[in-house]
Amino acid sequence: MAVALDRIRVGSAPDSWGVWFPDDPQQVPWQRFLDEVAEAGYSWIELGPYGYLPTDPARLADEVKKRDLKVSAGTIFCGLHRGPSEWESTWEQVGRVASLTRAMDAEHLVVIPSFWRDDKTAEILEPRELTTEQWGHLAKGMERLGRQVRDTYGLDIVVHPHADTHIDTEEHVERFLDSTDSSLVNLCLDTGHYAYCGGDSVKLIETYGERIGYLHLKQVDPDILADVVAEGLPFGPAVQRGVMCEPPAGVPELGPVLTAAQKLDVDLFAIVEQDMYPCEPDKPLPIAVRTRKFLRSCGA
Repeated sequence: MAVALDRIRVGSAPDSWGVWFPDDPQQVPWQRFLDEVAEAGYSWIELGPYGYLPTDPARLADEVKKRDLKVSAGTIFCGLHRGPSEWESTWEQVGRVASLTRAMDAEHLVVIPSFWRDDKTAEILEPRELTTEQWGHLAKGMERLGRQVRDTYGLDIVVHPHADTHIDTEEHVERFLDSTDSSLVNLCLDTGHYAYCGGDSVKLIETYGERIGYLHLKQVDPDILADVVAEGLPFGPAVQRGVMCEPPAGVPELGPVLTAAQKLDVDLFAIVEQDMYPCEPDKPLPIAVRTRKFLRSCGA
């Protein structure tokens, strides 16, 4: 029998229902997402792309509460490696998302770096590698963001390593962590993205445990990933091929990841995200039910 993972709070997100955008005819309506995520047995959700769920705090609080759900985090994207010129647009986005996140009594803001190539067309937008100066901008910018988000909204930022961004591989993640202040910036470890980029989640948790502030649970199909890498596909088309798969069919094994996280002896959210954009509207719920059952078998 699995050991109870009593420090892990499991949830899911609009992403697991094929939701990537605030409004898209290929996505399920937000009411259906909320109904089904509750039906699948999850207690926690993320806001997803700002504008997908209602942005009026009173209405959202009512919709969430009547389904016995709670919000763990909101999400923003930013390109702070470009320097101080990015600050104003980043903070404008933060203002919208963090206000709603705080109003839902959540405590985290997930920060995703901007993409270096277009998510759909594979157009190269920027060099894949940052210069030394850009690494400096990124570290200082994230520390400033962490400080001001905490001081203004009472939220902790957790930076999300992501495929096709500048914080992706083990080398880049470790460089980022080594160059930022742990009192201001920590990590949202997405097990799927980290595996997609060649990283070992258990090793990262064991090595940088004090920097793990949040988890996204996701698995990669290694056979599809090998084709994606060989063909140089961007992340969007890779998802359409099914590179992110239903656990426990892929890697990394989530049981050892959750056990390693439990050993940190801190309360951690572990939010399921199975990228499936776009997907048939009836596909997500059965997967979500099976995934929740599987995570319970791991003790979560």
